[in-house]
Amino acid sequence: MNFSDKLAKAIREKNNPTVMGLDPKLEYIPGHIREQAVKVSRNPFQAAAESIAAFNFALMDAVADIVPAVKPQLAYYELYGTEGLRAFDLTCRYAREKGLLVIADGKRNDIGSTAEAYSGAFLGRTVLDGAGEVPVFDADALTVNGYLGEDGIKPFLKDCDKHGKGIFVLVKTSNPSSGQLQDLMLSDGRAIYEMMGDLVNDWGASHNGICGYSSVGAVVGATYPRQLEEMRRRMPHTWILVPGYGAQGGKADDVAKAFGADGLGAIVNASRSLMCAWQQDAWKTSHRETEFAEATRAEAIRMRNDINEAIRRK
Repeated sequence: MNFSDKLAKAIREKNNPTVMGLDPKLEYIPGHIREQAVKVSRNPFQAAAESIAAFNFALMDAVADIVPAVKPQLAYYELYGTEGLRAFDLTCRYAREKGLLVIADGKRNDIGSTAEAYSGAFLGRTVLDGAGEVPVFDADALTVNGYLGEDGIKPFLKDCDKHGKGIFVLVKTSNPSSGQLQDLMLSDGRAIYEMMGDLVNDWGASHNGICGYSSVGAVVGATYPRQLEEMRRRMPHTWILVPGYGAQGGKADDVAKAFGADGLGAIVNASRSLMCAWQQDAWKTSHRETEFAEATRAEAIRMRNDINEAIRRK
């Protein structure tokens, strides 16, 4: 089964087109977890990694039955060096044990053998003496930057085909300054983000699943609802990964524009609003810090219901 059909199946089974971002800063993690990690660790980097892994595990335990996928952002793990990458690896492994799809958010971008190395690390295999080809992080999908053109994408497409993986290509990002480049107009009248969407269409044309969508997806932010609606029409067979819901200001009616008439075609990410739900005043006044995972579960259910209702209203 290719990635597109795996994603459609998971969303349908849980009636939930959302993904939980796992972007762990230490200040997001309850004090009792961090204190315990310091007690059992050899150094501060190991303590940070132990805290992150324990926090992520608890959050995944809380939502695995209702959320189809998680999206760990590599930068928050690389920040803690090799120990942080160990926490990333443990997070990916635990997510798979819980039946969750893993979208590695690395925005990788290069050409030739370097792109092959990036793809091998996250989607494909690496060759080891005495072991042959073995998976490394073994994510289900990876975010990539397509601005080096087709030769920077081909190695990822090869591993998508060979190993049933997917990619999400940056098209229109959610940050305020994205228009400095992405909104510039080309001589043919297209904006750069429209051109990138057209390229994603082309790259993904031969990677469609039975569900009707391609394993070559796009990233389009919820903070630009007009462009999101436009790109849904322009990329009819493309999964859209939608960041920006929740803490960044994107609303359910905004993200609903990303979905096709069949109710599929998009998966909406939230990170801080889920990870930090326990820090909200309304929760803290009536719950203990140790109930942080329950706060994430409650917010995940609210988010699911909010978005599903907006899709129905669409």
